[in-house]
Amino acid sequence: MTALDALLAEQRLRQRPMLVRAAGYAALVAAASVLLLGLSGWFLTAAAIAGFAGPVVAQGFNYMLPSAGIRLLAIVRTGARYGERLASHEAAFGALARVRPALFRAIAAAPVARALSFSTGEATARIVQDVGVIETRFAMASAPWGMAAAAVAGAGLTVLGGWAAAAATLACLGTLLLVADRLATALEAPGRAVQRATGALKDELAAQAAAAAELRCYALEGWAAARIAERSEALGDAVEAQAAVLGWFELAQAVAIAVAAGAVVVLARGHGAAVMALAALAAAMTIDGAAPLVRSLAQRGAVREAEARLGALLDGGSLSPTRQLAVASPSITFALADGPLLPGARVQLAGRSGAGKTRLVETLLGLRPAERGQVWFDDRDLVDIASDLRREIFGWVPQDAALLSGTVRDNLLLGCAQADEAALWQALHDAALDMRVHGLPQGLDSWIGENGARLSGGERRRLALARAYLRPASWLVLDEPSEGLDAATEEVIIARLAARLTRTRQGLLLVSHRPAFAAFCDQVVSLDVPGWALPGGPPLVSVGFPISEGAAAA
Repeated sequence: MTALDALLAEQRLRQRPMLVRAAGYAALVAAASVLLLGLSGWFLTAAAIAGFAGPVVAQGFNYMLPSAGIRLLAIVRTGARYGERLASHEAAFGALARVRPALFRAIAAAPVARALSFSTGEATARIVQDVGVIETRFAMASAPWGMAAAAVAGAGLTVLGGWAAAAATLACLGTLLLVADRLATALEAPGRAVQRATGALKDELAAQAAAAAELRCYALEGWAAARIAERSEALGDAVEAQAAVLGWFELAQAVAIAVAAGAVVVLARGHGAAVMALAALAAAMTIDGAAPLVRSLAQRGAVREAEARLGALLDGGSLSPTRQLAVASPSITFALADGPLLPGARVQLAGRSGAGKTRLVETLLGLRPAERGQVWFDDRDLVDIASDLRREIFGWVPQDAALLSGTVRDNLLLGCAQADEAALWQALHDAALDMRVHGLPQGLDSWIGENGARLSGGERRRLALARAYLRPASWLVLDEPSEGLDAATEEVIIARLAARLTRTRQGLLLVSHRPAFAAFCDQVVSLDVPGWALPGGPPLVSVGFPISEGAAAA
């Protein structure tokens, strides 16, 4: 059983009460539909015969009981259909509420090289588009039960026209399912192609949208539009190929209904016109009861491709929630080549561009793959330590910090979800952004747009800095924190950072070429010296700190 199979099986078990309820409602819908149409056919035909027989017969005909039965069946069918959709979609949404976060956790927990191989657009397409196909699968899980109920109800009515009529109806139903299964096999390749082409188009759109400013600057809108058009045409071709096969499903369904009704008319003609009409319409509705199952068979190719794509997403990841690991002491001591860096130290990572400063930081955080023998935590190799344990130590501002499409508060709470209002404003003050946020229409709850589009570049950087300040970590890791800021603002940030470090007793690991920040540090570690280059070489960093009991290696 694959990781995806296990995940879906768990959700089916969790949603079993809703799925059972949906199946019961689907069966009631199908049975009521067959009985309704059969009784309607009998009633109309019998009433017509009574009318032709003359006033005496017409007045003696019982109109009330059949019409009341028809009304009752119509009400039951409508109510059951509503209940079936409500229960099936509740099961689907309940499952997806757990499937999508589990998939996201799997991406986050995957080996770094694998996680970075997925573009934003591709990962989004899989979590949204492919999971949407799985949603449909959950929503249509009741289809077999509806078809079974239609078959039982149909056989019960058509047998009034003789055993041969009932057998013909069931034979047409079985033939339709066999044909649909063969067509589903033929449709599998086009269905898979549609899933892949849709994912490729979404990936291309996301990539070009992210580079919209650069595309306009270099007058490359036409080139980008051509690439999107190419993906769109590929999707159109795949959809067209899929539609060509889907048409045969509709034809097979229509032919089966016509053949079943026609065969029953012939076989039941000796039982009177009213019974013949009842049996023929019941047979037609019995075949129609298989429509949801036929539609689910038509989606088999798309479902299998979605499962394959999601399965690939889960390979190497973990579906378990992130473990809450704790460091026994908040005081973490780094030991570098030229001596220990005590808690509260302010250390500059220096070196020429390309020396590996950012790479070292990202390796420490588990955002890049580490090779054995490069970095050590205490007497353990970095490769053997869980990334989530390492990340508890650091509050990080990367070179290109990303912001949520949300409010100022949303972005700050990423640093510490439990931070109160006072802590949020203190972090903004220390990042020299509090006055700007005070001036926004809704303050902390002001919308900042996609990746902070409503803020300037410097404001986005300071918001990321405030977010890192909120992280309850032993060390701050700042990668070019004042890039793009003017000298006056940089001076304020340095002064407030110094006060914050004194207050929190955090250590600082700084990557910066700015002289003011360099002067702020009391130790410098250069990565230009031999042995510091990544990958390979002797251990780059040895970190000594006590790990709490039970904090297992990755």
